[in-house]
This record gives sequence, C-alpha cells and structure tokens, in this order.
Amino acid sequence: MARMTPSEAFVETLVANGVTKIFGIMGSAFMDAMDIFAPAGIELIPVVHEQGAAHMADGYARASGNHGVVIGQNGPGVSNCVTGVAAAFWAHSPVVMITPEAGTMSIGLGGFQEAHQLPMFQEFTKYQGHVNNSKRIAEFTARCFDRAMSEMGPTQLNIPRDFFYGDIDIEIPQPQRLDRGPGGEKSLGEAAYLLSTAKFPVMISGGGVVMADAVEECKALAELLGAPVVNSYQHNDSFPASHPLWCGPLGYQGSKAGMKLISKADVVLVLGSRLGPFGTLPQYELEYWPENAKIIQIDADHKMLGLVKKISVGICGDAKATAIALTERLSKLNLDCHDNKGERLTEITAQKQAWESELDDWTHERDPYSLDMIEEAADEDGEWLHPRQVLRELEKAMPEDVMVSTDIGNINSVAHSYLRFEKARSFFAPMSFGNCGYALPTIIGAKAASPHRPAIAYAGDGAWGMSMSELMTSVRHDIAVTAVVFHNRDWGAEKKNQVEFYDRRFVAAELVSESWAGIAQAMGAEGIVVDKLEDVGPALKKAIDLQMNEGKSTVIEIMCTRELGDPFRRDALSKPVRYLEKYKDYV
Repeated sequence: MARMTPSEAFVETLVANGVTKIFGIMGSAFMDAMDIFAPAGIELIPVVHEQGAAHMADGYARASGNHGVVIGQNGPGVSNCVTGVAAAFWAHSPVVMITPEAGTMSIGLGGFQEAHQLPMFQEFTKYQGHVNNSKRIAEFTARCFDRAMSEMGPTQLNIPRDFFYGDIDIEIPQPQRLDRGPGGEKSLGEAAYLLSTAKFPVMISGGGVVMADAVEECKALAELLGAPVVNSYQHNDSFPASHPLWCGPLGYQGSKAGMKLISKADVVLVLGSRLGPFGTLPQYELEYWPENAKIIQIDADHKMLGLVKKISVGICGDAKATAIALTERLSKLNLDCHDNKGERLTEITAQKQAWESELDDWTHERDPYSLDMIEEAADEDGEWLHPRQVLRELEKAMPEDVMVSTDIGNINSVAHSYLRFEKARSFFAPMSFGNCGYALPTIIGAKAASPHRPAIAYAGDGAWGMSMSELMTSVRHDIAVTAVVFHNRDWGAEKKNQVEFYDRRFVAAELVSESWAGIAQAMGAEGIVVDKLEDVGPALKKAIDLQMNEGKSTVIEIMCTRELGDPFRRDALSKPVRYLEKYKDYV
C-alpha cells in the first residue's frame, strides 16, 4: 500500500499495463491526471476530432496486439467517440475508452457537459467499469484493461471528475492475462476424425488467427492437409499471399478462386472466425457456400460457435493452441485427403491462375451504366483512370512489410481482390460496422504502434471528406502516413444501388470537390495528383520514400472515372412497388 492521489493511482495503473500513448483531446475533466502523463512516460496525442482518436486507438491495438487507449472530455468529447468504439467492437480490438464524467455533486442537475455516458457505449463494449469511490480507481482501471484483453473488445472506464482528487492508500494491481487453451478433448477428437476422413478439406483463416499470432500454426495445419486456405472477410492478412495454398478472401468483392474452391469442400475448417453473414454472401453470381459440407468452427468466444452457420463441431479455443493440437493429432492418423493431395494442389494453382488472368483483363466495369459514365468522364475531364487498373498498379507497387487501411465504399471494397499481405497485423478495415471516415485515423494509429512499417490508407471522396482533418494530426505529431484518395465525385456504393433498383434516379449521390492534393498541401502534407496510369506506381513509391526517409505524409489524389462495381447491398434491397398515383412512374 502507498499514499497517493487518485490521479497518481490511475496513471500508475496505466503504466502497469504498458500504456505509452493515449489518443484524444485535452479536457478539464481529467487535467489533474493529464498533468502527470509525461513524467510517467505516457504521450497524449491530440487529435482533431475524438472519433479519429477512437479509430487511432483501434489501429494502434490491431497493429501492436496491445491496448489502444482513447480519452475525451465529459459529454461531447466522449459522445464523439461512440462511432470509433463501435468499429473497434466489431474488429475485436482491445480498446480502453476512458470517459471522465460530470462531478458527483452535480450529476442530475443538468450541469455543463453532463450526459449519461454508460448507456452510450453499452452496446459496443465488453465491460463497463464505473468508479464509484476514489479509493477504487486503480481497481476499476486495471479491470478494464484486463477485460479488454480477455473479452477481446473495447471496455469503458467511467470516472466522475471529482474522483481524480484527494489522497488515498492504495496498491496498484498488476495485469492479469488469460492463458487460452486448445479446447476440449471431445471436440478436438471429433474435429480430427472429420478432417481425417475428408476428401476435399478447405480452411478459412480468420481474424482470430491474427489476434493469436497463429499464422505459422495455420500454415502447418494447412500443409499437413494439403487444404486450400481462404481469408475470412476483411482479414486478407490472416494467411501469406505468396503461399501455394493461399486462395484469397471470401465475401464482398473477394476472390473467385477461393469461392470456387470452397464450393467443392466436404469439410470446412474455420479457424478464428465468427463467419459473419456479410463475409459469406454470394458474389459474382456464385452461390459458393458449401451447404452440405461438415463445418468445424474454432473460436475463442463460445458465443460465436454456430451463431451464423450450422456447424458439425464447435471448438472453444485459442486459434494457435487449437491448430497445434489438431496438427499433432492428425499427424498420427491416415488422412484420406492425402490420396488426392497432388490433384487438389493442381486445381488450386489453376483456379488462382484463372482468377489472376481475369483480374488482369478486368480493366473496367462492363455494365452499361459504367460505360456511359466512362464516356461522360472522357467528354468532361479527359481520359480519367479506371479504378480496377489503378488498384492493380497500386498492388504491384506495394512496399514490403506494408500496412494498409481501407475505408468503406465501392472502390475500397473492390480493393479486397487486389490487397495481398505476407504477415499478420497488416490490414485494417472497418469490419461489420462499416462506417465512413475510418481509414486515415486508423492507419495513423497503426503507424504510431509500428513506426518502422510503411502505412497506407485507401479512401473515396465521401469518406475522405469525413476524416481528412486528421491529416493535421499526422503532420503536427510526425506520424507520417500515405493516403490514396480515389477522386470519382460519387457516393459510389449507394449510387450503384440507385442504378440497380431505382432506374438511375440519383438523390444525394454526387460529390463534387476541390483538389484533395491541394487541401493536403494546405495542411502541411505533400500532395500528388495522378491522372495517368503509368504514374500510379511511381507516385506510390515516391510517397512511401517521403514517409519512410523524410517523415512526410502524402495524399495521392487518383482521378478516377465514375464507373461502379457490384451493388453493395444487393442482399438487402428489392425492386420497389408504388401504389400512390403520383409515384407510379417511379418503379
């Protein structure tokens, strides 16, 4: 036990949990603790908007595997963080949201910046710690950090502002971390039996593989089985793209090779994925999910087992430990899938080559609307660039060890087919929450965690407009990143729904803007405009050189046509029916 102020106990608990960076905006509610961040070795990185701070904490957590921490002033500062924390929730990121609250003697009186802060985050946190006495500040702080790791998601630490003051006798708790195991003996045995008798096993490598640092163990299991491996939706970094068994991501705008191969599976081994519905929807007019296959699902959260897809075996276990346990069991058995292992590898290679050839030839969208818009762009703006051609050139120019974040939207979704990675903790996407304004602040957070790695954000006009102010955070605090902004003047994903379902009646779909590169220069970053295909790769290489060698952020503004990919939500829309006379023509 030691005598200290609650602020000191709070900060010492942060130190015990290895916190060195916090993202947020300063506020009077936590100023007493903030005053001693620096001598404790903690840097508060001030942002432009608190939503950006929450995304940065998310990116920091996903890149490092450690906690990301965000803080804001009570009331509006805290409420600004809700969207970013929700995105972190669906990414299973261990983000700790610190929410200083109005003082205990003014709560309920309608005071300045007063709000009920726990209900705001209830849906998007795994645990909410409310400090009800200053003597418990270290206890609740430690528990929020412990639960963020054990529950694999954000937690909230709510502290009335007057509880930072006074003096207390307290012991600083040490972190408690779970040692996760491989699952139960019965379920492991059942899984091993199904895999040993499989003729065409396929593996799905999900986000749990990334979080458990289990890529090598996933590779070993796949090689033993000779099984093709597909990435779960928006987890392109969960298996190395150079591996002969890698077949690309499932889900929206994913890999046809992976989809065609998994359609043949008699047993699907799902390693570290909840099998979210958006990641298994039909694509390219392919109903690829193997309805009659036996499904083995492995997840560290037992509530995910069998939640979305009917499964044959569910294993509540750590992806790494379970992969090791299954590999050991299977290595002692005769595997039926070895009989056709060579044939399966030949098919894997052929399907991948066919998909790569299709991507090479798929230079522009071919539907009539896109062709009309290409001609219109040529008349208005000259020969602007086709997004798929640009994405292919960016893929070729990607540096080694790169980290990439993508925002939500049409071109960003198409990018899933072109983004390939060799190591985990390299790809950051907004996951199931799907909010705009995600990519730039998230990659800033990832860069803060891994300053030695090249960091690139992809965004369209709309998403960039929501988040570009955080470029000033990047410049002010020397966290250099590269942003690729696809300037196509559209809310592209929703506009394609208006094409498919509403007879091209465009409402609120247009986005005409000034030069994003010019605005970047005004913020103190570099700006490059690209309107020729041969300049795409050199522009990216120049920007990465500026980032890694000169510490400068760069915005690459790609002048794209307005052509659009597949509808974003074909699963959720249908052709309209109108009954009122004045609307009958709108069908």
